[in-house]
Amino acid sequence: MSSSTRIVALLLFCAAKTLRAADYPAPAEADYTIRNFKFTSGESLPELRIHYRTLGKPEKDAQGKTRNAILIMHGTTGSGAQFIRPEFAGELFGKDQPLDATKFFIVLPDGIGHGKSSKPSDGLHAKFPRYGYIDMVEAQYRLLTDGLGVNHAWLVMGTSMGGMHTWLWGEAHPDFMDALMPLASLPTQISGRNRAWRRVIIDAIRNDPAWTDGEYKTQPPCLRTAAEMLWFMSSNPMLRQKEAPALAKTDEVLDKFVTDYMKTDDANDVLYAVEASHDYDPGPNLDKIRAPLLALNSADDLINPPELGILEREIKRVPREVIRSRRCGKISWRSC
Repeated sequence: MSSSTRIVALLLFCAAKTLRAADYPAPAEADYTIRNFKFTSGESLPELRIHYRTLGKPEKDAQGKTRNAILIMHGTTGSGAQFIRPEFAGELFGKDQPLDATKFFIVLPDGIGHGKSSKPSDGLHAKFPRYGYIDMVEAQYRLLTDGLGVNHAWLVMGTSMGGMHTWLWGEAHPDFMDALMPLASLPTQISGRNRAWRRVIIDAIRNDPAWTDGEYKTQPPCLRTAAEMLWFMSSNPMLRQKEAPALAKTDEVLDKFVTDYMKTDDANDVLYAVEASHDYDPGPNLDKIRAPLLALNSADDLINPPELGILEREIKRVPREVIRSRRCGKISWRSC
């Protein structure tokens, strides 16, 4: 099956209604340590830990090329664990489902600064190297190639921040994958509302006297503001209204989210994760992407609304692409 055929098959999957969730193999978890990792900021860490989950087993052809690897990348402040749930893994990873874990080798990494990978709250606090999306993609590449022996991917995909990483993957390693699927993302520098909500969080943390330059002993109040902003931006208005249809109910839902968030998250980790988008700008190199690409966005996305027209404009510079919006289901296909 050609790469183009594969990505069309994935498109058909996205357009179809899944009938039922299925069981899937339990993921295996492990850490890979990258020695003397150098960041684009010029800083370095003697040991950078990348935590990851895998499902399935890698397979190589007669030439030694990995044929069944799939990389899936998470969003800001998330982790690979977010994909191990019925509405994602249960619809994709089961036997005979689109990303059947008995056939594919699925890799779910925790990005730098996220999940169980190296992050500021491990001890360096605000002395942790300033990382960006380019660093995160490089660490993922090192995990696959050096850590897992994967020299080729059948598919590279991600959602939100992971979607942005997918664009960068296609530019930095254009021959590494058969197909790309960036979800809920735009191939352009962070700007407008997308930059504004991040600035709200960044300013709230850095201007909080209790942050004390990252050396706080208890979580500063600014983490509550960050959590509220993340709740506000992480879903669409219709779902939020359904979840919180009255004033008192909204306060109840928001308070519960914030309370739970503050039990497990850290202000420095959130600050770094939100600031990491500073170096994201795939626009100038979109013509370097060689793999067939399916870009899938939602019309109800507060961060990347289709009215901006950015995806429709920028995608024309990608040699081989499919673009789809769930607003109308319209599909266009271009091939070089």
